[in-house]
Amino acid sequence: MSNTPSTEPQPSYVKLAMRNMVRKGGTSLKHFALTAVGLLSLLIGLAYLTH
Repeated sequence: MSNTPSTEPQPSYVKLAMRNMVRKGGTSLKHFALTAVGLLSLLIGLAYLTH
């Protein structure tokens, strides 16, 4: 029962990304945190500049 259903021959990108995050562990969590902080600071900076 571990085979994929015929309606979805390839695993979805979300499943592949989750599997990759689980495999790499701390590195992708660190990259995710850096990306989140960078995007948040960019949005706050733009909001401040355009205010």
